[in-house]
Amino acid sequence: MAKSWLIFLCLSFILLSVNIEADASHCSIKGFPLVRIISELPQDNYGREGLAHITVAGSILHGMKEIEVWLQTFSPGTRTPIHRHSCEEIFIVLKGSGTLYLASSSHEKHPGKPQEHFFFANSTFHIPVNDAHQVWNTNENEDLQMLVVISRPPVKVFIYEDWFMPHTAAKLKFPFFWDEQCLQSPVKDEL
Repeated sequence: MAKSWLIFLCLSFILLSVNIEADASHCSIKGFPLVRIISELPQDNYGREGLAHITVAGSILHGMKEIEVWLQTFSPGTRTPIHRHSCEEIFIVLKGSGTLYLASSSHEKHPGKPQEHFFFANSTFHIPVNDAHQVWNTNENEDLQMLVVISRPPVKVFIYEDWFMPHTAAKLKFPFFWDEQCLQSPVKDEL
């Protein structure tokens, strides 16, 4: 009986050690291989139903300094919040179609009525710095999958309740959902 109990304790300690090490290595920029298999990278929806997000190359997870790359999949009807950020953003549409709502009025008091831009597989679009925008998978029958590249990571996002909310009332979300677990201290914005 004592021997069984000792074996149980040893196995429990080993499993606990492996889990702690796995959690720590998820956030460690040391030891990441140069070549990674995307399907083996951590994927989560971060509490947003219909979203699948993978940080392919990130500032917090991988030590990137100038850009960050995400693979995002939106199920039909899924959308981002209305938001803006002080970085450029490029979308490469791999699969599906959708609608970009873009308000290029960062110099006004609020975003205002957005322009609609339709996009589809094998297309690309970019978001200028501080332009409020929203991406929707408006296709009822197919997932929308995009590769997203941002400059100046980690991203600081300002979220709007609607298109006429004043810029000064937008809510800052930093760290953003996929950086929360691993960001240990505030990152100094060089600008």
